[in-house]
Amino acid sequence: MKVLVDANLCEGCGPCEEVCPEVFRIVDNLARVIADPVPPESEGACRQAVESCPTNAISVVEE
Repeated sequence: MKVLVDANLCEGCGPCEEVCPEVFRIVDNLARVIADPVPPESEGACRQAVESCPTNAISVVEE
C-alpha cells in the first residue's frame, strides 16, 4: 500500500501525523509521506489517517 498527499489540498493541520506518525510528518506546513510503501503493520493506522484528513488531501494507492 502507498499513500499520496496532494500538496494543493494539504493545509498541514496534522491529524495524519497524530494518527500515524510512522508514515506522516508535517514539514514546512505540509504533510509528507516518510514510509513508502506503508509498512503492513501501519496500514490500519494509515487508513485512519486518510479518513481523518479534513481536506481529503491524502489518497491510498493499492499495489
